[in-house]
Amino acid sequence: MPVPRFCETLLLILFIALPIGATVAETLPPAIGVSEPIAKPVKGDDGLFHQPWFNESFLDLREDFREAKAAGKRFAVVFEQRGCIYCTKMHNEVLARAYINNYVRENFAVLQLNMWGSREVTDFDGKQMPEKKLAERWGVMFTPTVVFFKDKIDGLDAKWGQPLEVTRMSLGVGPGTFFDLFVWVRHKIYEKDRNFQRFHLQRYDERKMLTEAKAGGAQ
Repeated sequence: MPVPRFCETLLLILFIALPIGATVAETLPPAIGVSEPIAKPVKGDDGLFHQPWFNESFLDLREDFREAKAAGKRFAVVFEQRGCIYCTKMHNEVLARAYINNYVRENFAVLQLNMWGSREVTDFDGKQMPEKKLAERWGVMFTPTVVFFKDKIDGLDAKWGQPLEVTRMSLGVGPGTFFDLFVWVRHKIYEKDRNFQRFHLQRYDERKMLTEAKAGGAQ
């Protein structure tokens, strides 16, 4: 008995959704989801857009990391600045998509810092400095820059910067790349394959098939 075309498509999508080395238990979220707009972010007195679920903390990165870990989330820091067109795009075009916003909110603790700000931040090694000095120390040159941290920093108490990081994302990437990188970090795909581009291409193919299947079903 022939397999219906819809079932063939679904099976192929499920296969693509599993990156190299992944198991069924590690099934990833669909590469695209419900995109209806959500509530727009609020623009603060500092000129930055703020998501209501961004971390509110005492800016001690060690404490923020521990709290994220206790909540079962990954920790990330995003640098932005006033008047940044790519930051505006990130908030009003990318994070405006419900499936992306919900995924990041549910799986990550995100701390927003101002690239030129003066709030005192305590780095992972205990040193205190203004936000702008931290950005300089970390070599942040563009906004937005999202810094993703490892899920464990045991034995790295005196370290800061690259030894604690998984990767970074800078400037105005599109919704697909943005979403895929958060999934890549959350599911630790980098431990199996450090080539994000290979994973991203798999997700691109999945998005294309899902979009075509949806269009075909609407006819």
